Amino acid sequence: MNASPLSRGDLLRALAVVVIWGLNFVVMKIGLHDIGPMLLGALRFAAAALPLLLIVRVPKLPWRYMAAYGLAQGFGQFAFLFLGLQMGMTAGMASVVMQTQAFFTLLLAAPVLGERARWSQGLGLLVALAGLVLIATAHGDGPGQMSLVGFVLTLSAAFMWAVSNLVARLASRIADYDPLPFIVWSGVFPILPFAVLALWMDGPKTVLRQISGMQTPTVLAVLFLAWLSTLLAYSLWTQLLQRHPAGRVTPFSLLVPVVGLWSAWMFFDEWPLPQQWLGTAAVLMGLVVNQLGGRILALRNASAESRT
Repeated sequence: MNASPLSRGDLLRALAVVVIWGLNFVVMKIGLHDIGPMLLGALRFAAAALPLLLIVRVPKLPWRYMAAYGLAQGFGQFAFLFLGLQMGMTAGMASVVMQTQAFFTLLLAAPVLGERARWSQGLGLLVALAGLVLIATAHGDGPGQMSLVGFVLTLSAAFMWAVSNLVARLASRIADYDPLPFIVWSGVFPILPFAVLALWMDGPKTVLRQISGMQTPTVLAVLFLAWLSTLLAYSLWTQLLQRHPAGRVTPFSLLVPVVGLWSAWMFFDEWPLPQQWLGTAAVLMGLVVNQLGGRILALRNASAESRT
């Protein structure tokens, strides 16, 4: 396991993922304006995977890892998230609530991966969890407010994201695979479940009408989700998980709400309630404690030893 700090290149990769995923929630809302959540999922992964299957080699990994990652990260995460956004979750708050994946990942990494959490990671994620609980209590049914069912569905999506983080980490112990082929071939597995659910929930006539009536913003939203959010961002994210412990990588996603809240305000004029702002501040404070708490204590101890 790599115990060294993130290099400058890895830090830039993490920040690129933050920007793409921060804009992601606004793009999802735009896509859901004309088509249903299950159809959006099917089109997203069809556009991300199918065009590249002939030119991207199959990773040298057992198929069960690609299937598990595709069904957890692709189908599980985004089926819950797209439904949540459709059922009253605001784009800005979705970008915050999804960060419970860091909390779930840290809890699961110990029994599944044997990765021991530092005290600063545990404390930081507890502070972040307190902020997310505060956000959850600020739900409502008015225009532009977060619904409770939307919050629960988004929380379920975050859990599935955490599961996919563990699958990617376990796969990295089997073989040193290239992230892009892994993302492409694992992206095949969500297409059929999404398509079946779209036909079952909306009906064949509605699905065909939605596809034939797609407007330019919807098409661009699908391509953004397929090429930038899926292929580029998840390839970078998987690469980081290959090189570093899950507990060190996943907290960077706590910066996604900074971009998510800003973009939701710019595009949809969403403005969180004071209680939600306070919860968001707690989430970001949890990131600071998670990332810097151990270093601050080490520097403090080193300074104390130098004076004695």
